[in-house]
Amino acid sequence: MKKYLFLFVLATLSAVALAQTPHRSEAAVKAIMEDNTRAANNHNSYEFFALSDTPAPKGYKPFYISHYGRHGSRSAWGGDTYKYLIGILEQGEAAGLLTPGGDSLLVAARKVLASYNGMDGRLTPRGVREHAAIAKRMYTRYPQVFKGAQKIRAVSSTVPRCIVSMGAFTNSLMSLNPKLQISLDTGERIMEYISPNDKDARDITRQAYKNALETLKDVPDDTLGVLSALFTDPVAAQAFSGSPRKLTDAVFYTADIAEDFDIEENLFRFLPFDAIYLRWARKNISLYTGQCNSADAGEARCAIAKPSVDDIVAKADDAIANGSCVADLRFGHDYPLLALVSYLGVEGVGERLAGEDICDKWLGFWEIPMASNLQMIFYRNKKGDVLVKFLYQEKERLLRGLEPVTGPYYRWEDVKANLEGYKR
Repeated sequence: MKKYLFLFVLATLSAVALAQTPHRSEAAVKAIMEDNTRAANNHNSYEFFALSDTPAPKGYKPFYISHYGRHGSRSAWGGDTYKYLIGILEQGEAAGLLTPGGDSLLVAARKVLASYNGMDGRLTPRGVREHAAIAKRMYTRYPQVFKGAQKIRAVSSTVPRCIVSMGAFTNSLMSLNPKLQISLDTGERIMEYISPNDKDARDITRQAYKNALETLKDVPDDTLGVLSALFTDPVAAQAFSGSPRKLTDAVFYTADIAEDFDIEENLFRFLPFDAIYLRWARKNISLYTGQCNSADAGEARCAIAKPSVDDIVAKADDAIANGSCVADLRFGHDYPLLALVSYLGVEGVGERLAGEDICDKWLGFWEIPMASNLQMIFYRNKKGDVLVKFLYQEKERLLRGLEPVTGPYYRWEDVKANLEGYKR
């Protein structure tokens, strides 16, 4: 009787979920269905797409690059989730209840745990490759900047995954031009602008997160579907698996880090799409309200970027005046990068959004995947006039509310003036 009651509840909940028509982001649904790993949001590995460049105005040549890059793909924190999932699946295996999918997930979860190896936030080999590839594309895209024995400054957060990212990036440049003179540095003074303390900002943004979560209140969460995907007898499996929600969470958070360890199998396929979408949306809202230009709390978040902006302006002005350095490379984390692009008003990623618009207009898997990067490319003509264009994820982006000279090219002096009192 218990078995039939469970199956009835499962069928009823599925029917209710299908009958509901909650609002979902069409763009997010399309992208995640195209590639489930995008549901990982800021754990999504860096995706490279074909690039195109708008020609610079006649007579302008690139001469300096200012950059901020998030560390590459890394491990997450704590192995308890993977151990819990493995334990449940092993019980199912011992009872002879695993589906072929359950067998496959067990193998993959063991690989995730072994790759994690008790090391929180460690850069993975994939993260090394991401930064090496970005550096190579930067070099080949702007060879004029890197020609000869040019000087480059590279600084990093004191966190190891950022330092290793810096090493991967600069080693890639050196392999292309061994004459480059690259200085590397890290330390507490550098942390003041690379990764500023944002505790107060996070406290302020918590309410914005709670408010925005209300937009998801009607989105269904199919936490029972995972039992049918993994076990031949869902009723018997529930006896030892406990909470279907906890099991669903464990599958999701094992799946969302797997690709960062070069485990290419799509582990999200064991979850109903409702469960995937809701967890993606919650994290998406958390990323935006906690780290970006939220209409509710964006001023608090943007303010922490001022030390980074001051560093960018000072070093760019020095490069323009003295030409002693052709590139400044910075390696840090997601939250200061998002604050920075929000402060600058970079189109798309730096938009000022209300809670109900976040998931429609801001997609974390595009805007802050592993190895996300901002590149400011400076151009100069023979008269000494300086233009700058902004690349985010290596793609040309405009600045909100500022008129370019042409295409994505802005006068540097206009950009600097716009930073003062810019209504973000």
